[in-house]
Amino acid sequence: MKYGAMNLPTKSVVEEIEELGKLGFDYIELTIDAPEATPEIILRDQDRITDTLAAHQLEIIGHLPTFISIADLYESIRKASIDENIKALEAGAALGIKKFVIHPGSIRGMGRQVKNRVHKYAHKSLATIVKKTNELQVTLCIENMFPGIHSLTEPYEFEKIFHKHPDLMFTLDIAHAHLGTNKNRSPDFIRHYAERLSHIHISDNFGKDDCHLPLGAGMIYFSRIFKELKDIGYDETITLEVFSRDRDYLSMSLSKIKRMWDSS
Repeated sequence: MKYGAMNLPTKSVVEEIEELGKLGFDYIELTIDAPEATPEIILRDQDRITDTLAAHQLEIIGHLPTFISIADLYESIRKASIDENIKALEAGAALGIKKFVIHPGSIRGMGRQVKNRVHKYAHKSLATIVKKTNELQVTLCIENMFPGIHSLTEPYEFEKIFHKHPDLMFTLDIAHAHLGTNKNRSPDFIRHYAERLSHIHISDNFGKDDCHLPLGAGMIYFSRIFKELKDIGYDETITLEVFSRDRDYLSMSLSKIKRMWDSS
């Protein structure tokens, strides 16, 4: 098993690699987002980034831009969002990244009144991005979301997407699967998509907000989920999405997840 953490894209990528490397992670999940981790900045600082990764013996995977809209009702915004994803893929590939995470298109604003149309836009945009990942020979993992996004929250919602895109893989966000439900959806995702599961995000919450708490600070019972993962032989990557200002909590969560995994 490999454990990683995300950079904060408001800070220098190189500084974030140095800080996370000192905490003992196996890899960094590079969020390719403005203001300090855009594709342009990554390509500009490519040599420094790769040298710093090597100095800390850190591997790297990528997370495509979070705060854009590939399912927007405006064609110009969809196109710009697709273009930013493509640029992120190319910049990440230049760093040697072989696995990327993508958020599905969220449904917002007036899109909630015409969900079928927005779903079509999202699928068309995703197809363009998947085509690029195939050209670059990298793996793309689509992530489960939560009710407020109005898209790809439940396991059954992924069936058509995976049927249409045989090479598309899956990122299970355990915290997302805990939101808006009395029963964490993670075991159902694991059972349905064991062969697609290639990456995991993990943090804690109380079932209402995606607050990215340290492990043990919320109400998620991880032991059952870890048992399900072990039952399918999962041995890939797990990213701790603990966004506390004090990174002692991130370090504590790394120690905790290793103990919980070994004892589950």
